[in-house]
Amino acid sequence: MSAKKQSVLANVRELPSNLWHSIFRNPLPHNDVERSATSFTNFFLHIHPVKVNKNTLRPIYTMGLGLMSFFLFVILVVSGILLMFYYVPSTEQAYDRMLDLRGSVAFGTFLRNMHRWAAHGMVAVVFFHMCRVFFTGAYKRPREFNWVLGVVLLLITLFLSFTGYLLPWDQLAFWAITVGTAIAGYAPLIGKQIRFLLLGDASVGQEALLRFYVLHVALLPAIATLLIAIHFWRIRKDGGLSRPARAEGKPELSISVQAVELDPKRTYGLQGLVRGPLVKVGNVPENSVYSWPNLLIAELFALVVTLAIILIVSLLFNAPLEEPVNVMHPPNPAKAPWYFLGLQEMVSYSAFWGGVGVPGLFVLLLILTPYLDRSPGGVGLWFSRKRLLANTVFLTFVIVNIAFIVIGTFFRGPNWSFVTPW
Repeated sequence: MSAKKQSVLANVRELPSNLWHSIFRNPLPHNDVERSATSFTNFFLHIHPVKVNKNTLRPIYTMGLGLMSFFLFVILVVSGILLMFYYVPSTEQAYDRMLDLRGSVAFGTFLRNMHRWAAHGMVAVVFFHMCRVFFTGAYKRPREFNWVLGVVLLLITLFLSFTGYLLPWDQLAFWAITVGTAIAGYAPLIGKQIRFLLLGDASVGQEALLRFYVLHVALLPAIATLLIAIHFWRIRKDGGLSRPARAEGKPELSISVQAVELDPKRTYGLQGLVRGPLVKVGNVPENSVYSWPNLLIAELFALVVTLAIILIVSLLFNAPLEEPVNVMHPPNPAKAPWYFLGLQEMVSYSAFWGGVGVPGLFVLLLILTPYLDRSPGGVGLWFSRKRLLANTVFLTFVIVNIAFIVIGTFFRGPNWSFVTPW
């Protein structure tokens, strides 16, 4: 066999190995150097630091809420793209397409269920993630701007779910959006303009459906993707997740110097002055671990838990689909989406203060919180006593908002009168 044929055969035999090494520059890491190289050279892992603090991996501290929010967003993007192959943003076809998903498209019902429940789940998880950050003081210096990004991401998440609520074009969607946009119209001076900008008309119709569709599938996801990327980048630049001072594990240096008799006729160097060890450092536990595999395993665990919950809920519960839109027969009461029921309940007491004043003030205070609370104490600890006042005020707002949602869901009947669910 000629040398040329032998060379060709050798290249064929080495093809799988060469292909693997062209994609993955390093083998599976077995030591610290290889673990560091993996984090630097892998496209999906290079956004991780080489090492993370052990406190970051404590499930009770973060509860994985930030990761779950991101994974829910990914599920929504993937399922949403698949749904776009079947959906038409037309008042004449939208509802029929929902019926086609339920009866004609393979796994269509399951796909819509995943998208619907992931959307509701993302609203709840992002909200609880914000609560976790607040109650652990993780918004403080140097993480002020990332907190502001988180507040904006919460608002975008709400708006994403709100715009998607209309797309099935059934009675539930139509009247929920009618109520929701009416609340937006209570804003002073520009309320009517905001409502017209959303609807493109005086009422919910074809223009509103098209605008909500464009916002839901193009503009808002693009903004959310950009802000999520900046949010993750700022976590790295701000030194990782917040942690208490004791989690830093900074060793204290102690110098042990013994007294010696000096001869005035001699000059001494440092070695001549000190007997015994110059510096003695106590055994301090290592407080950081390599991202590979520790952080990666934690992320994969959060992904599996998130995906499993969505799959189970999607198999057990179908996303609601009511009768097609009938503008002549509004439900009584017509209710906004559940995450806006707190606003609707407050609007029933005062149109301006319930729909604009109190919510606007709350959002403003959230944004300004890290710039008003400059005390460094209580960072990285759940419900630290050093932050008793701030935690109490925030918890009060959370409980009141949840209470209003519960009231609007279960205790409001025809004409928005009080009823008992039992």
